[in-house]
Order: sequence, then C-alpha cells, then structure tokens
Amino acid sequence: MKKILSSKLFRFIWSAGLAALFYFLCPPCFSKIILSVLLIIQLFLINASGYIGKITLLTHISRILVGALFIFSGFIKANDPLGFSYKLKEYFEVFQADTGMAFFEMFAHIALPLAIIICASEIILGIMLLIGFKRDLTLWLLFAQIAFFTFLTFYSACYNKVTHCGCFGDFLKLKPWESFWKDIALLVLITLLFSGKENIKETFAPMASGALFTLAVVLAFWFPIYAYRNLPPLDFRAYAPGMNIKENMKKAADYKDAVYESMLVYKNLKTDELKEFNQPDYMKSKIWEDTLNWKWEATNNKLIHDAINPPKITDFMVNSLDDVNLTDSVLNDKNYSFWLIAYDLNETKDDEKLMAQINDFYTLVAKDHLNFIAFTASGSKEIDAFKHKYNALYNFVIVDQTVLKTMIRSNPGLMLIKNGTVVMNWHHNNLPVYSNIKKMMK
Repeated sequence: MKKILSSKLFRFIWSAGLAALFYFLCPPCFSKIILSVLLIIQLFLINASGYIGKITLLTHISRILVGALFIFSGFIKANDPLGFSYKLKEYFEVFQADTGMAFFEMFAHIALPLAIIICASEIILGIMLLIGFKRDLTLWLLFAQIAFFTFLTFYSACYNKVTHCGCFGDFLKLKPWESFWKDIALLVLITLLFSGKENIKETFAPMASGALFTLAVVLAFWFPIYAYRNLPPLDFRAYAPGMNIKENMKKAADYKDAVYESMLVYKNLKTDELKEFNQPDYMKSKIWEDTLNWKWEATNNKLIHDAINPPKITDFMVNSLDDVNLTDSVLNDKNYSFWLIAYDLNETKDDEKLMAQINDFYTLVAKDHLNFIAFTASGSKEIDAFKHKYNALYNFVIVDQTVLKTMIRSNPGLMLIKNGTVVMNWHHNNLPVYSNIKKMMK
C-alpha cells in the first residue's frame, strides 16, 4: 500500500482529480482558460518533481523568495496587529453574512489574537525555511497558510467583498486580484520547494538552529504584542505624526474620478444561468422581451477603472451632537488642540484610573484655553452614560468609526493637532504628562 501511495501513477491520479475538481467548482468570475493554464502548470510541477528537484539553484531561489516574503509580510502586519485584526474581522463578517454560519462570529471576537498568531507564524516560518529547520513541517505549514490566504483573496476578488487584503498593512495596499496573483505565485514557488526539498539542508548545527528558532518565536510574538500595547513603530497611515490632514484631503492636479458602468444581470428561469450586460449589449439583446426564459436579477455598478491619484483621506468629517458640520473649524484651529479618539465607547478601555488621568489632563489643557475634544462614533445615549460614569467634562463630536480606527490604533488614544497637522499621538498606555507637552509647545 505504501508503494502504491508513493507511486508516480497515484500522484498523477490525485493531482489530476484535484485539478478537475477545481476546474468544475470554479465560479464564473474567473476565466476557465486562465484556470486551465494554472492547473496545467501545477500538474506539471507536481508530476515532474523528480526532474525539477535536480535543479538545485531553482530550489534555493524559491527558498529565498518565499522565506523573505513571509518574513517581510509578517513583519509589516506585526507592526500593526490591531489594523490587521480589523481586516480579519471584516473577512469573518463577510463569511458569516454570506454563509449564515454563526461560528464566524466567534472568530470575529478573537480576531486580535488570531492576527498576532498569523503574523508571528509568517515570520517564524520564513526564518525556519531560510535556516532549513524542520524542513517537512515547515513546507506543509507554509502550504497550508498560503492556501488559506489564496482562498480568502480569491473569494474577496471574485465577489468584491473586501477592498484590500491587508497582506502588507498600510505599507502597500493590494487590490484583491493583485493579492490573489501574489498568492498564486507563492503557491507555485512552494510547489517548487516540495519538488526540491532534498536540496534544503539545515544551515547551522542542530543546537544552533534550535536556538535561532526559539529566538525567532520569542521575537515574532513580542513585536506584535509590543506594537499593540503601544502604537505601530512604523506608521504608514495618512494620520501619522507630521501629516497634514487638510493636505491629505486635497485632490492632486491630475486627479480623475473613478469610472463605473451599470451592469444589468438577468437570470435564466430554467437553468439559473446568470448573464451580465452593459447598456449597449443589453439594448442589442432585447432580453427583456423573453419573459418566459429570462428575468431581471440585479443591477450592479461595475468599476471600470479606479480614481487616478485620489486624496489619501476621503472620509474625514466631524459633526456636533446636533449634526452641525465642524470639520473646517477643528482642522483650521491655529492653536494646539488635543483630540481624544474613542471610536466605540462601549469598547473603550474601562479603567477608572486612566479616565481620571484623562480628566486631569483635560483640566490642565482647559486652563491654558486650548481645545480638548473627544471624537467618537457612539450615539448620544452612550456619550451621556460615559460622561456620567467617568465625570467627563470635555465635549464630544461624531466621526465615522472606520475613520477613527484609522486615525490611531488605540481606544482611547490621544492626538496633538495644530492647524490640521498631526504633531504627536499617544496610546492610552503611554499618556503624556501635560507639563512636558506644554514645554514642547512653546
């Protein structure tokens, strides 16, 4: 039996069967021709592994590319684990809505620890591959992880669910299809590694490799936990210190709007086939006349091309509790002002000592006649309850929750602003002493 399972014939049978399954399960959003080419390439790589494995240089090139990319991807996500957890939560919410499976809600509640585990595992696996530690285990874990992300990015791209994957955080925002093709390239490289796995040897002696592995595990988990408990050490967002929010809201001289086209979707009443038409093709087809076979299903706005050089910030808007637009007034304040960011007061850190520290900070700011404003997306009832619970005397304004999550990775977090420019920001674990800030402001 063992000989049969390891034979070339059995390998061809299971790989061909898997390829056929992928081909017939492929949804209409992906070209069957392109899929066929990809499947043929994978079939060749799997069944010609004996010949491919003899090309040692190919194995080492693939090893360096995969290892380096996993370490880089993991590091960028570990730099901002809270932002990555927001993206994972978005995926889980989409899956729950589309499948109706309640267990995805459970995953959404543990998105943060999952984010830390995923980005740490990417760093660890990348290092394990580069030093040749636990070769077979490393290859299978690499394959499992990239297969999982390939499914996520394909689903996102095919059904237009998540605008960007979060693979490289805010450093590099890939569109769903771009991310999917990146994952396909990694799948090919990992297949090459399986073919040439005999060429992968441990770089160091077993004791040294074990020590490096242990160090990698410690650092890979320490870094995202540190970034979560403080703020991202590398800030790539449009609200980073030094950024001017007003400038980031402006359109570039060569800016062009995104172009959309209305697509009409009709369903065949007999076969459930869906056909999509743009306006000219729709008029030519006269499909609406065939009421016995076709029925209108939906009208979708299809993106033809993205906006060219769009503003970095498109959704920053500040409203009073009475729904008065305050955006210009808060951005054009010539003096220093402090913004307390608490995107959801129900999820804001419940710590009376912290809130008393914020109240004391506000009192000192108010004595110097500077603005101290709390930004939240919570409703008036939650705001009143929060004020009553913590004796908060500062004013609240309303801002979109997604914007607030982007502004600072802390709930609450504090930002120092002058004339629309972000001067500094602080995690609630590192709130500053006002007298120190006052010296800097002079």
